[in-house]
Amino acid sequence: MVVSDLEMDDRPRNLRAMLAEAKDLSELMVDLAYAALYFGDPDMAEEVSELEERMDTLVHEMRAVCVMAARHPREADAMASVLQVISSIERIANSAVDIARIVTHRLGIPRELVADLSNAEEVSHRVRVREGSHLARRPLLDLELPVQTGMRIVAIRRGREWITDVEGEEILVPGDVLFLRGSPAGITRLRELAAAPRWEPPSPPEDGRLTDLDRAIDVLVEMKNVSETAVGLAYSALVLADLGLAAEVRHLEDRLDEMKDRLELWVLRAASTDVDPAPLRGLLHLSQAAEDLGDAAQQMVWLIEKREQVHPVLEIALGESDDVVVRVPVAGGSPADGATLAALQLDVDPGFHVLAIRRGGRYVYRPRGHVVLAEGDELIASGPDEGRALLAARLGWRLEEDEDTGQSTLAPLAATG
Repeated sequence: MVVSDLEMDDRPRNLRAMLAEAKDLSELMVDLAYAALYFGDPDMAEEVSELEERMDTLVHEMRAVCVMAARHPREADAMASVLQVISSIERIANSAVDIARIVTHRLGIPRELVADLSNAEEVSHRVRVREGSHLARRPLLDLELPVQTGMRIVAIRRGREWITDVEGEEILVPGDVLFLRGSPAGITRLRELAAAPRWEPPSPPEDGRLTDLDRAIDVLVEMKNVSETAVGLAYSALVLADLGLAAEVRHLEDRLDEMKDRLELWVLRAASTDVDPAPLRGLLHLSQAAEDLGDAAQQMVWLIEKREQVHPVLEIALGESDDVVVRVPVAGGSPADGATLAALQLDVDPGFHVLAIRRGGRYVYRPRGHVVLAEGDELIASGPDEGRALLAARLGWRLEEDEDTGQSTLAPLAATG
């Protein structure tokens, strides 16, 4: 989908398609907002504000459809669940705008924070396609960037136009600016493919002292990771109707509240020293936005926790967005059985980010690279739809799709002969 000057002539009119677009749009806004912060790019931050107008129109139209659809009392409860998710998606988009305003309003961000953002579990990056590069004049499907680099394109800026619904048939042309998200380990390879100059991430001042400002920044980077994980798990809980995941989202939201309290204390302490107080405003503003993301995630999973009736369109629409959520167990004897997440590099090949692992009735959320997988572990992961079959194979399964129903099932690889 190409967006130019906020024209929306091609926008979908059915609720399922609008919900899928709104989810993808809200996540794109968060990605662009953090990227604007990281690169200090006011133009990118302004794009977030312009996308907000598109989101406002989508939200209005979705609410109108819901009101029209609830013609009988028995339909009201189901439609109420859709309205609640729409409200949550709107809150996520509003949080993205708040993050972008740190750049557009020049609230200031300490240099240390920008440097630490490069150590986040997933990072945003941008690169320009150059003439003669491996990326130029080739369709995305052939490039397999999620497999090659562990990074996925979330948007393309072509002149003054934005392409936000990036399809595999899209052919990249010299001058395109790609906005990607994924493992920081893939940045070097990505820039090689684009024939881009070597890139060095921002570095903090060389001062070995651990100050209250350092502590606040560390907490804020953790808040970024936790808030984004909470949103991912909330969507997963809705798609999978999983009470355990819903409980984890609530736990993460509680952690965000505690971290925000600690961060505010350390910022106030830092302000009493010789630290420049101007950038501290940006820290407080960003921590509030991260907490708001957690609140939006908790609002979504309330439906699962209270066992409210959830309209089937939610599961279908959220499952049809750009990034799919899957639950795949680890089969005995598979490449994943006994391997660490770091060794498997699922974020690089096939480009899936592991949100949680269900083990023995409990969840390990945001698992680190040192976690060793074992037979029976269930991975909750999000990533590109085209990578589902490869992810299943890495975990010891063959993905089979029923041609009549479109439903996917897993068959043990050992049984395929």
